Amino acid sequence: MRNIIEVTDLSAPELTPFTVTNEYELTKQGVFVAESPKVIRTALEAGYEPVSMLAERGCITGRAADIAEACPETPIYTACRDTLEGLTGYRLTQGILCLMRRKELPAPESVLHGAKRIAVLENIMNQTNVGAIFRSAAALGADALLLTENCSDPLFRRTVRVSMGAVFRLPWCVIPGRSPEYVRTLDEMGFACAAMALHGDPVSIGDPALCAEPRLALFFGTEDSGLRPETIAACRYTVKIPMSHGIDSLNVAAASAVAFYQFCKQD
Repeated sequence: MRNIIEVTDLSAPELTPFTVTNEYELTKQGVFVAESPKVIRTALEAGYEPVSMLAERGCITGRAADIAEACPETPIYTACRDTLEGLTGYRLTQGILCLMRRKELPAPESVLHGAKRIAVLENIMNQTNVGAIFRSAAALGADALLLTENCSDPLFRRTVRVSMGAVFRLPWCVIPGRSPEYVRTLDEMGFACAAMALHGDPVSIGDPALCAEPRLALFFGTEDSGLRPETIAACRYTVKIPMSHGIDSLNVAAASAVAFYQFCKQD
């Protein structure tokens, strides 16, 4: 029996999480919002607990009917599309949102156990880029992602959506400390650290020694300033992607996809 509740009062407190524009407020409450049936299914399969949902009437009996049936005790607040847009401030293009509880993040040692190819995102704040990197990492065979403390939260709604749920499929955690402390930490754990950067005299992404490393940690920096100089200096390698037609660099999400394809190839 589905727990469907018609929305009659847009100011009802139980709807407030779906109206929050500052997602850090949701983080403090230990929750996040997932959007679209596909992403919500992936989160449920990964063991995330639903708190409540907000959905268009037709979505509940249509493309999200299986989600409603799978979560019979979860309140599903529903109304027409225009009413929900007035509540959230944006159109629900996928017809459904789900408020979910966060899990406790694992320690880096747990995430990296057995990992051979990982990525470290240093201070990347663009939510779209973080989501795209997660999607490429999962699709192309990376084992895990680490984020520095100043990175954007992977469970922000846009990031989750752009990743197509990859944030629920790929192991990840926040690595504590400041640069270059986390480079030394990974080095001590047996990873050859490689800075993806145009700095000094970098080796090509196809360098045989780089490809032969048994454990490799690829570092990616922000779109504007890139990796911190002390991070680059602490890494064993600085790596470039050869370019043509006078182009000197790629968007960080595109560069990560090239790197994952090169270094995470499946036998």
